[in-house]
Amino acid sequence: MRRWIFFAYGLACHGLFLGVYAWMAAFVGNFGFGVLPTIDGPAEDPFWKAFLIDVLLVAIFAAQHSVMARPWFKGRWTRIIPEPIERSTYVLASCAAVALLMWQWRPIGGVVWDVTDPVWRTILQGVFIFGWVMVPAVSLLINHFDLFGTRQVYLHLRGRAYTNLPFRTPGIYRHVRHPLYVGWIIAFWATPTMTATHLLFAAFLTLYILAAIPFEEKDLVSHFGDVYRDYRRRAGALAPRLGASRVG
Repeated sequence: MRRWIFFAYGLACHGLFLGVYAWMAAFVGNFGFGVLPTIDGPAEDPFWKAFLIDVLLVAIFAAQHSVMARPWFKGRWTRIIPEPIERSTYVLASCAAVALLMWQWRPIGGVVWDVTDPVWRTILQGVFIFGWVMVPAVSLLINHFDLFGTRQVYLHLRGRAYTNLPFRTPGIYRHVRHPLYVGWIIAFWATPTMTATHLLFAAFLTLYILAAIPFEEKDLVSHFGDVYRDYRRRAGALAPRLGASRVG
């Protein structure tokens, strides 16, 4: 019975992520349809108050997303949370942090750029969609279900021990080490109308991504050793490394 509960919990957390991800795309793209909060809107709070709240919301997300992903935290966390649902619980906490950010986000007003040409607006909107499609598509190249904890609860349901996935570099991973982050950055920045609020959101989350890469790669080096060191020499972090030999 416990295995089935864990499995249902994992599926629910995975399904919640898909819902929150769709909400986040609508949030950033200003598709609230008069019901959901969106990134832009009239400034209702003093600038300093809205700015501090937005920075705090990003900091909460960054702290949750980074701290809970570190091996030292997982070692302590699994003394409380059963190991088969550790990743699903991480996904649940991430969804809560993102939902809080979108729910409490404070627009600050102002326009940084506004592309009025209909052709270029359509192109930028297409790039925006590309970024949001790229993130889940890239995750499917490695193991989407391991990343979101579904594989872990499925193995537990079947009575099989969890095994770490082997190091692989399929598709774009042969040339870029973090294509997931590339997708996020594209999704955050591709917009025909960039407001000061949107700029704040995109800039802080991009800075978080750039700051998180060294910590993530330190863990990967600890786990995979020379295999990952060699991969890091050959493939660029966010763009292909010119002149680098192909990674198998």
